[in-house]
Amino acid sequence: MAVVILLPFELLTGRISWLATRTADLLTGSGGSEWKSPIKEWVKYPVNWLKDGLKQFSLDGTPLGIAMVTIGIGVVVVSLIAITKNMKALIAERLEASMNRVLGKGGGIVAMVIGMLITISVQSSSITTSILIPMAAAGVISLRNIYPVTLGANVGTTITALLAALAASGSDALTIALVHTWFNILGIVVLYGIPFLRPLPMRCAELLAELAVKRRSIAVGWVVTVFVIIPLVVIAIFR
Repeated sequence: MAVVILLPFELLTGRISWLATRTADLLTGSGGSEWKSPIKEWVKYPVNWLKDGLKQFSLDGTPLGIAMVTIGIGVVVVSLIAITKNMKALIAERLEASMNRVLGKGGGIVAMVIGMLITISVQSSSITTSILIPMAAAGVISLRNIYPVTLGANVGTTITALLAALAASGSDALTIALVHTWFNILGIVVLYGIPFLRPLPMRCAELLAELAVKRRSIAVGWVVTVFVIIPLVVIAIFR
């Protein structure tokens, strides 16, 4: 729903990218100054050591670049897996009782903040959701209280891109990450902030859930259509 509302708005006005650019300028300094990444400085020496080590295998030019990119991607993936696994062991298992206690009293902004903080802590919105699903199935927490938590998780999950942007020089990477953040924030403002729109996602979710329980093929068709067919059609139209 956020895409249906905000994507045409962005294509017509460009205001979301403008907002992200202005935010990046405030964070990095405007006037064309270069963003000095502290993380890039920290990893410079290990990267140089790796480069020198690969050169010992007679790698240079394009083969060296391919090897560096491949190893870099591997390090990122392994690091994210390790962060998610360890943070889940340290934090996620202790969250259910706290979430039950807070959300049982009602959600709103507090629930959004909880969802955002949990997702930032465990670096995965799917972990936040996986905590909520059994609690909802057991009838411990209502859909009305869970809904704002998932919205907060959508904002919290953008921290991964923001962290990655900190490792890049220049403001372009940070701007792209901030587009993601602002898009999710504005989606919440529209779909949760406007009273008559607030119950719409929950009602649609309940309707789809009822249909999926009756016919599992509808759930499969929904996933394939929304996440595969429609994006491919949109890409083909606007490429």
